[in-house]
Amino acid sequence: MRFEQLIREVKDFPEPGINFRDITPVLQNPSGFKEVIDSFVDRYKSKNIQGIAGVESRGFLIAAPLAKELEVPLLLIRKKGKLPFKTKSVTYDLEYGTDSLEIHVDSVSKSDKIVLIDDLLATGGTLAAASKLIEELGGIVVELGVIIELVDLNGRVKLKELPIHSLCKI
Repeated sequence: MRFEQLIREVKDFPEPGINFRDITPVLQNPSGFKEVIDSFVDRYKSKNIQGIAGVESRGFLIAAPLAKELEVPLLLIRKKGKLPFKTKSVTYDLEYGTDSLEIHVDSVSKSDKIVLIDDLLATGGTLAAASKLIEELGGIVVELGVIIELVDLNGRVKLKELPIHSLCKI
């Protein structure tokens, strides 16, 4: 079974009118999860990257085993107030308000090539903010890797400067 067949659609979550794409069944299926990680490993093993950045929280689930397999550091990008050391922060717009992301200031060195991983690309706001954090610390985002890209939400428009690799498009 291909991992795409395991992605679950949950209607009206987290609010009416939203159809949430749930990767939990992929994570619960060892061969599906392995397929996702192996796909990213194959893509990035020869790219000479210096780190894998994961976006809270589902991005961590993919970024951690990927960083382990590639033998590169794992960088955590979290919601404001969750990291214990000195941080760099960025605030970005949501449909109804704003949110903030942070990264430890010592996570990225100047000119480090970083792959940024998340589970999903929707409108692109979160990945744009996460990319900005890495770049403000001097890193280079070589690619955004996502499991799912929701093409109707046009997230690529907000991320037009960055290469994007989606394992599946819905």
